[in-house]
Amino acid sequence: MNLTFDLTGKLAVVTGGGGVLCSGFSKTLAAAGAKVAVCDLRPDAAEKVASEIRENGGCAAAFTMNVLEKGSVEAARQAIYETFGVSRIDILLNGAGGNNPKGSTSRDVLTPEEAAELNANGTIEGVKTFFDLDPEGISFVFNLNFLGTLIPTQVFARDMCEGGGTIVNVSSMNAFRPLTRIPAYSGAKAAVSNFTQWLAVHFAPVGIRVNAIAPGFFLTDQNRTLLTNPDGSLTPRSDKILSHTPMGRFGTPADLDGVLLWLTDEKFSAFVDGVVVPVDGGFAAYSGV
Repeated sequence: MNLTFDLTGKLAVVTGGGGVLCSGFSKTLAAAGAKVAVCDLRPDAAEKVASEIRENGGCAAAFTMNVLEKGSVEAARQAIYETFGVSRIDILLNGAGGNNPKGSTSRDVLTPEEAAELNANGTIEGVKTFFDLDPEGISFVFNLNFLGTLIPTQVFARDMCEGGGTIVNVSSMNAFRPLTRIPAYSGAKAAVSNFTQWLAVHFAPVGIRVNAIAPGFFLTDQNRTLLTNPDGSLTPRSDKILSHTPMGRFGTPADLDGVLLWLTDEKFSAFVDGVVVPVDGGFAAYSGV
C-alpha cells in the first residue's frame, strides 16, 4: 500500500485561513500537494499565510472573504476560479469562526448570593451574568460559526456536486460538553456538529463527503485572553483545563494535521462520512476523578 498522504492536483479553499489553526490547516494541505486558496476577512493575514506557503515551495493565493455575506463569498469564488483556472474546487475547509465577549458570562455559575443581589439591584457591579448577555452578541457568535459554515458550503458545494469532493467543518469539544461562561460559542459549535451530519446525508448521493474536526483546547487569538495573563502566565481557567486534560498540555496546530489529511485524502477515508472527530488530549474521556 502507498501510505503517503497525497493531495496533488486538488484545490482546497480554507475559510478563516489567516487564523492560528486555519493557517496551519492551509500549510498542511499545501505540504501534501494541494493548491490552497487562503480566505480571510483580513487580507493581510491571508496573504501572510499564502506567502509562507509559496516560500516553502507550495501553491497558494490569498483572497478576501466575509463568510457572513454571500456576495463576498461568491466574489471570492469567482476570483479563486479565475486565479487557478478551474470551475470547481475539491476540498472546502470551513474554518472561520470564534467567540465574542458579548456572548460570554464572567462567572462559571450563578450563586444564591448573586441571585439575591440581582433581584435587589438588577445588576451586579463588575459581574456579567447570564441575564446580562447581549442578544446581538449571541447572534454574532452563532452566525459567525453556523452561518459562516452554511454560506460557503452553499456557494462552493454547488459546483462540487459534479465530480464529488470533501468538506471539512471545524466544530469544537464544546459541542460535546458545553463549557462554563461561553454559552453562545458552545451552542454554535453544537449546531456545526449537527449540521455536519445533516450535510453528510444530504450530499452523499452526489459524492460529497462531509466531516468535522473537533479540537479540544488550543491557544488561539480568540481565547488567549481567557487562558493567559498579560505576562504570559496561565490563568486559573487554564489550570483547570490542564488538570482535566490527561495529556497535560494545550494542543498545537500540528496535532490536527493527521486527522485533516486523513479526512481529505479519499485514499484513506472514502467511506468516512458524517463524523465529528475529537482531538482533545483525552479531555472528553476524563471524568475528573
